[in-house]
Amino acid sequence: MRWPQVAAPVLFAAVIVLVWQLAVGTGAVSSAFLPAPSDLIRRFWLELTQGPLLDHTITTLAAAIYGTVLATLVAVPLGYLIAKVRWVDLAMTPYVTASQAIPAVAVAPLLALWIGYGLTPIAFLCAVVAFFPMLITTVLGVQSLPQDVLEAAKLDGANAWQSLRWVEAPLAMPSVLAGIRAGVALSVTGAVVGEFTMGGQGLGMLLTLYRDANDTEGMFATLFTLAFLAVGMFTLLRVLQSVVARAITKEKKR
Repeated sequence: MRWPQVAAPVLFAAVIVLVWQLAVGTGAVSSAFLPAPSDLIRRFWLELTQGPLLDHTITTLAAAIYGTVLATLVAVPLGYLIAKVRWVDLAMTPYVTASQAIPAVAVAPLLALWIGYGLTPIAFLCAVVAFFPMLITTVLGVQSLPQDVLEAAKLDGANAWQSLRWVEAPLAMPSVLAGIRAGVALSVTGAVVGEFTMGGQGLGMLLTLYRDANDTEGMFATLFTLAFLAVGMFTLLRVLQSVVARAITKEKKR
């Protein structure tokens, strides 16, 4: 990663925090509505070390991970079939597209009715939210595979399975990982929406408790935790995507 890619967002964040601190410190903005960054850092550390923040974070993270895995197991094979089999494309695409018009908050009560409350329906909601970007990037990744490479594999005697394993899967992997990366961030949002509507012991419930108590600092600390969680998972998969891309590039040069 190049230095400007790191410096630019860090400098931007530093300017925002400085202006924020000055606005609250001078009284231009009431701390009851927008706590100062210094107070939020103190509260975040207190919640992390002595409060329930870590336990609730683990619960939300578990739901997001389970949902991401479930969405991946369905979206990637289905995306491959849509890209490769014409009748699957014609049969599935209209319904998949129409499903995106249904908001996650509308699906949550149905999941609670069908499955119950707790971690399982929340994980299913995470999967629903993360499914579409994974599906689309898989379809695009498979459809954009270079035809000359696929034809060369056939000429070398590769059957369908060998072509999938040694040619199509490696070449489409960066696109698939890009979809999973986007889905991971969305799955965190899905977990919070699920906890708002279906209970659970995650960060969504913690936000509800702080809201009812008019605890602005607690709400901001929880929101920052959600942001860090999504960014951390997103960054981890981005690194994995870069590693895979470099490995594919090296393989092409052989």
